[in-house]
Amino acid sequence: MTTTRLPRKATVLLAGLVLAALAGCGSADKEPAEALGSAAAARQPAPVKAVPAVPPGLAGMPPLLDPKDVYAADRPNNLSPLVKDFPSRVYVPNTTSNTVSVIDPKTYKVIDTIPVGIQPQHVVPSWDMKTLWVNNNRGHTLTPINPATGEAGEPVEVHDPYNLYFTPNGKYAIVMASMDRELVFRDPHTMNRVKTVPVTCFGVNHADFSADGRYFIVSCEFSGELLKVDTERMEVVGQQKLPFEGAMPQDVKVSPDGKTFYVADMMADGMWVLSGDKFDIPKLLPTGKGTHGLYVSRDSREMYVSNRGEGSISVFDFKQNKLTKKWELPDGGSPDMGGVSADGKVLWLSGRYNSEVYAIDTTTGQQLAKIRVGGGPHGLAVYPQPGRYSLGHTGIFR
Repeated sequence: MTTTRLPRKATVLLAGLVLAALAGCGSADKEPAEALGSAAAARQPAPVKAVPAVPPGLAGMPPLLDPKDVYAADRPNNLSPLVKDFPSRVYVPNTTSNTVSVIDPKTYKVIDTIPVGIQPQHVVPSWDMKTLWVNNNRGHTLTPINPATGEAGEPVEVHDPYNLYFTPNGKYAIVMASMDRELVFRDPHTMNRVKTVPVTCFGVNHADFSADGRYFIVSCEFSGELLKVDTERMEVVGQQKLPFEGAMPQDVKVSPDGKTFYVADMMADGMWVLSGDKFDIPKLLPTGKGTHGLYVSRDSREMYVSNRGEGSISVFDFKQNKLTKKWELPDGGSPDMGGVSADGKVLWLSGRYNSEVYAIDTTTGQQLAKIRVGGGPHGLAVYPQPGRYSLGHTGIFR
C-alpha cells in the first residue's frame, strides 16, 4: 500500500487548525483537555427538573379518601360508627313558628315538634357529628339537639347565627352573622368567640371549602358579592361583585374534583360557575326561577338544584357539564334547602312559602310525599348522613 506524505508546510498548517478548533471548544482560561471534558459533559442528558410538591392541605384536616373526589366518603349508607345507630330523621326548622318539626322518613309523618328560639334558619350537624345545632337567627342562640335521642338541650348564646360552618380540621365553628356583617370564628364545642372578621358585603349566608381546606368561598346575599376567605389565617383574601344587576347569591357547592365552585342565585335564576383557586369572573348557567339550594348525589355524578320560584328541581351532570333533567313538583311549591337521604334515593326539600316538605325520588324525579310542617320551613337536615365529618350548613360531609 502506498502512503502519501503531506509536505512539511501543509502538516504544520493542519496541526495549527486542529489546535485552534480545540481551543474554540473551551473558554479562554481552560486547557484544550478541560474544554473537551466540558463538551462531553454538555452532551449528557439534562437532569430531570424536580416537580414542586402539591401544597399540603389545611393542618389537621383528615386527608381526602380520593383526591379526585371530595365526596368519596359520602357513598350510600356509608355511615360512620359514630352515627350508625342514630334514628333516621328529617329535622325541619320553621322560621315563623319557632319550632323544629321532626319527620320519620319511613312513614313521612311528623313525629315530634321541638320548641326552639326565635327565627330558626338552619339545622346544622357539628363537625364531630354528635350534635345538631339549630340556628335561632333573631333569638341569638343555638339550640343543641341530641340526634341519638331527639332531645333538645340548653340554648347557647350566639349573636346573629344565620348559618353555621366548621373548618375542615374541626378547629373552629364559623358563624355567618348576616346582619352583623361578620364571620365569627368560635370554639366548635363551647361556641366561645375566638376571632371576629368584619366584612364589607351585606348578608353573608352560605359557603363551601376548597378540596385542601385552605380557603372557603362565601355568598353575600344582599349585596350580590362573593368572598374568598383564608381558613388558617381567618382573613378575607378576595372579594368580587357578581356581574348581574340585583344578584342574590344563595347556596355554594364545590365540584367533586374540587376545581369548580357553583353558587345558586335566586334573582339571576341560575348558578354562577367559577374557579375557586383563580377566583375569576363567574359565568351564569340558567337553571330555573329562584335558584336556591345545591345538593350532590351520593355517587358524585349529579347535583340537584332547587328552583324555589317555579317549584322545580334541575339536575346538573358534573362530567357532561350541563343540565340533563328538570323535575316539576306536581302541585308547584317553593323548594328551598334540604339534603339527600343516607341511601341516596330521596331528596328532601323544605317548601319555604307553603309550610310543607317535599320528598323526591332521585331516580325518577317523582314526588313521593308532601308533608305539612310549621310556618316558613327553611334549612332542613336529613340525619344521619354518610361521611367522616361535617363542614356544616344542612350537611356538607367529607
